[in-house]
Formats: sequence, structure tokens, C-alpha cells
Amino acid sequence: MLDLEFMRPERLWWLVLIPLLVGLYVLLLWRRRAKARPHAITNLERVLPKQQAWKRHAAVGAAVLSLAALNLAFAQPKGEVEVPRERATVVLTMDVSRSMLAEDVAPNRLEAAKQAAQDFLTMLPVGFNVSLVAFAGYPTILVPPTTDRGVVAAAISSLQVAPSTATGDAIFASLEALEQAPPDPDNPDEPTPGAIVLLSDGSSNNGRPPTQAAQEAKKRKTPVHTIAFGTAGGYVETSGRREAVPADPEQMAQIARISGGKTFTAGSLGELKEVYSAIAKSVGYVKVDQEVTEQYAGFALAFAVLAAFAMISLGARWP
Repeated sequence: MLDLEFMRPERLWWLVLIPLLVGLYVLLLWRRRAKARPHAITNLERVLPKQQAWKRHAAVGAAVLSLAALNLAFAQPKGEVEVPRERATVVLTMDVSRSMLAEDVAPNRLEAAKQAAQDFLTMLPVGFNVSLVAFAGYPTILVPPTTDRGVVAAAISSLQVAPSTATGDAIFASLEALEQAPPDPDNPDEPTPGAIVLLSDGSSNNGRPPTQAAQEAKKRKTPVHTIAFGTAGGYVETSGRREAVPADPEQMAQIARISGGKTFTAGSLGELKEVYSAIAKSVGYVKVDQEVTEQYAGFALAFAVLAAFAMISLGARWP
């Protein structure tokens, strides 16, 4: 929904004319009906029969709406619109715990995650820096922020599983990776906007609490967009025994909520690609205040054309 504000709000006082004009029109209709004799047929009624009254109402209504839209344009409205970012840093944080070998997502969770992450790289704007953090029992910054997609893609391809899951420590490591982002040459003193994209398939069982890390991310104004990957029926085999490794969307949702990010779930490769596409769009655009006078001027023109068409149709004899 458009959050509308005005650069010249004092000009909105002209809107008081709208109810006055509507009231005047209603008064004129009432006086005309009051003066009309019962069952009399005037020359005006012969020219404009009752069945065409709706056209007069439509013409007046469209004219009034045109004036209202024109007044809004005169007040120079501005609203939040999405514009593409030129620079940002995205930290791709991927769970490589042993549970990622579960085959509920073909061929297994890790290989599907790798493929989707490779596609995600191509969705981000060219000027974005991308960093890769892998975590199991402890996190590792495999690739610091860089615009070289080939380096990140190669690191994704080489990911290997390891035991345990330290989600909280992974978020802290991702925040450290963001600090390594090169400054904007045009604005070297301003921090480059960043976001963390965290993919995990299970609950944290090692290291610092994920909620603590999420609070730190919020303090640094860095949203953590989370993806709970996998299904409730996932399992891995350990010494010939099946060990259930269901996805944990609740913990992922909590991390996103605390940090100010968005949370997603994906139970297949196709769903994961859709999630990455949505995240790429989210981090690739920023909402800024922008004047939208032209939009309301266009509304005014459209209503004016409609009013003119209604007036012309009153006197026209259509074949």
C-alpha cells in the first residue's frame, strides 16, 4: 500500500471546494424537482429524458473526481516507491551439517541447496558484493564480500558436510563478513547496506543462542532472511539406523522476526529457487520517498476525459 505524504500539504485546503460543489449540485437537483409540476413534460425533459439522468450524474461525478485528483497533484504528493539498489552486500550463510545429506529433497538437501544458491548468484545485481559463510559445528567465512561471482560459485560447489549445527555462531560470523565489505567509493564514510540469507534445515545444537545473534543483527540494522529447508519426514542413516532430521521452521521464523528479516520454508528444489528469487528481489530494491505528482495528474486527466465523454453523450444521437 502506498504511504502518501505531501510536499505542499497547505494546498490541500482547496479540497474543501469538493463537498461544496457536490452540495451545490444536489441543491440544484432538489430545486429543479421542487419547481417541476406533477406530470408536466418540459422542453428540457424532452431533450434530456429521465433515462439519461445517470449520464449527467456520471459527468458531474467524473468532473469532481478530476478536480480532486488535480488538487492532490497540486499539493505535490510523495510516496514510498521501490527503486533498484546500486550497491549492497549479501552474505549467503549455508548449513552444511550432516542432516543436509537427507534425501527428502532430491538428490539430497545439500546438493539441492548448492544448485539453488548458484542460481541465486545470477539473480543479484552486478554491483552487489556477495560473501559465503558455511557452518556446521562452527562457522567459516569461505569467501569475503566480493563482486566476483565465479569465486563464490566455486566455493559453493566445494561445500562438504560436517557434524553439529551452530546457527548462532554462523550469524555472528556473517556479521563479521559484512564488516569486510569494501566501502562505496562515492560515499566512503557511509556503511554499505547489507543482509544475511541464512539457509538451515534443523535446530541449533552448538555455540551461542541464535536469538542472541539475531538481536545483535537487529542492533546493526542487518536483516536476517531465513530459509527452513527440508521436510518433516527427512532422515539420515547412522550405523544402519534411521535418524529423523526434520526441518525447524519455528527457529528460523524467530531469527527472522527478531532481526527484522523475512522467513521462508522450502521443501523442494523448485520451492527453494522461488524463495531465493523472492529474496533477491527484496534485497535488490530499497523503498525511498519520491514525488508522484505525475500519477495523480494522470488520474485527473482520465476523469476529465470521462466527464467530457459523458457530456458529449448527452447531446449525441448514437446510431
